[in-house]
Amino acid sequence: MQFIQTDIPEVIIIEPRVFEDSRGFFMETYQAQKFAQAGIGSNFIQDNHSRSTQSTLRGLHYQIRHAQGKLVRVVAGEIFDAAVDIRRSSSTFGKSIGILLSAQNKRQIWIPPGFAHGFYVVSEWAEVLYKATDFYDPNAERVIIWNDPTLNIPWPIAPGELPTLSPKDREGKLFTEAEVYE
Repeated sequence: MQFIQTDIPEVIIIEPRVFEDSRGFFMETYQAQKFAQAGIGSNFIQDNHSRSTQSTLRGLHYQIRHAQGKLVRVVAGEIFDAAVDIRRSSSTFGKSIGILLSAQNKRQIWIPPGFAHGFYVVSEWAEVLYKATDFYDPNAERVIIWNDPTLNIPWPIAPGELPTLSPKDREGKLFTEAEVYE
C-alpha cells in the first residue's frame, strides 16, 4: 500500500497494491499494522455502505460529539469526495481536500475525526463503503451546506445544474454559523 499525504497532512490517500490476472484482482483494503505505521492507528467500530444515483450529493456531515474518523472507498462507480477541516485550533481550519474515488482507481481516503465529509456522485450510480471510528449518533450530527461560499469546494457539477440533496442536506448551515471543534 502507498500512503499519500495531502495538503492537509492528516488527510491521507491510500493506494492499494492490486494483483490482477485473467481471473480478476486481489487487493488489501485495510491492514492494521500498515495503517498504524502510516499514522492511522484508529480502531474502526462501524462499517457503512451507501448506494446513490448520479448527481446525488451527500454532506457535508460530521458529529459534534463522538467525532468519526472515516476510511472511504468506492466499490462501484465514481464520486468526488470532500473533507473539510473544522478544528478551530488547526492551521488548516476551513481548508478542504477533494479527490475522485472510483471502483476503477481503487483509491481510498482517510478522513480523521474533526472533519466534515461529503461526496458527489459523478457516475450513473455509485456504491460507497466506509469504516468509522465511532458510532453514528443522530443527536450529535451536524451539516454544513454543500455550496458554502467560504469553503468554495470545487464540486464537479455542471454549470446551471443542482445536485440531488436530502432535506437534511438542503438545510445545512453556513460554515461561519456551524458548530466546530476547538
